[in-house]
Amino acid sequence: MTNAVNLLDLDPIGLVSYCENLGEKPFRARQLQRYIHRSGISDFDAMTVLAKSLRDKLKICASIRHPAVLKDRTSADGTRKWLLDVGEGNAIETVYIPDQDRRTLCVSSQAGCAVNCYFCSTGKQGFSRNLVVGEIIGQLWMTEFALRAAHGSPFPGKRVITNVVMMGMGEPLLNFDAVLSAIRLMLDDNAYGLSRRRVIISTSGLVPMIDRLADELPVALAVSLHAPNNSLRDKLVPLNKKHPLEELMLSCSRYLRVAPRDFITFEYCMLDSINDSDECAQQLLVLTRRISCKFNLIPFNPFPESRLLCSSPERIRRFAQILIDGGVITTVRRTRGADINAACGQLVGEVHDRTRALMRRKQNIIPVLRGSPRAI
Repeated sequence: MTNAVNLLDLDPIGLVSYCENLGEKPFRARQLQRYIHRSGISDFDAMTVLAKSLRDKLKICASIRHPAVLKDRTSADGTRKWLLDVGEGNAIETVYIPDQDRRTLCVSSQAGCAVNCYFCSTGKQGFSRNLVVGEIIGQLWMTEFALRAAHGSPFPGKRVITNVVMMGMGEPLLNFDAVLSAIRLMLDDNAYGLSRRRVIISTSGLVPMIDRLADELPVALAVSLHAPNNSLRDKLVPLNKKHPLEELMLSCSRYLRVAPRDFITFEYCMLDSINDSDECAQQLLVLTRRISCKFNLIPFNPFPESRLLCSSPERIRRFAQILIDGGVITTVRRTRGADINAACGQLVGEVHDRTRALMRRKQNIIPVLRGSPRAI
């Protein structure tokens, strides 16, 4: 079975093509997809609606394989984190966040991350490779049916996970094709049946890929902003040097024409004495004045290598109030899962670093960013 096709790698179109290659009608692909993604069945013998001849073929040439679970931890607040083996010394993390009637899964798209935002622990371990479709959708497949087995579905015949956010390890738009194939499965009524409003892609600002997403499969969009001007964002989010804020804001405006929500979410990590001044808040209002948006302020979750501190609660409240007074809906993200390192920016997993990020950091130590934005 080492050469068996992993059916989790096939999106709806790919599964139809695969069944046709086996001499089967397209409706067999829909039946097979329901068994896999609606019911979580991986035993072909149990797929009794399928013709026995097809089941026998599948047992020879196909399999259903999700990344193996290495660790499974649950936080005091109910957040649950899995460490998943994706081979060759790489492991990724997936986080489940229950919150009343909203049950969100935070999914990884890469082993590591090459964007290397200054305040993110994932980027500090470097980058190994993009995940394939089966490794991305496999996170949803594994967690959905593990949760059903442990707790049962809260509503008969309904899924446990209601929302998916591509905010785990990696930059989703740098793995565009695989991420889109996985999202097609998330949206398909014969699979998970999520709405486009309930699937969020978070990007650090790859302008060409934002435009391509708008053309091919627009879902809810979150942009990791983190700075109100280019000079500061160049340091916090190095990708800004390639796609500066002016270009990014224009791409957000274009995206809004087709977006399933009538706003863009701007994520903003609150860093003490770096990007949290009143002046920064005022600059944000000017920067985003022509874009329908909301701000999600994220208290920074420290990790040893960062040498950064989180803004004080009082400073975050003041910053949020300036944005609210400026007419922008603003929320402060509640930190979840910090006791198991499952909070925003804390996902690290294990990465066979092909980019030699650690070595480069030791050779070229970056000074700590402190003081007012104008002093950086």
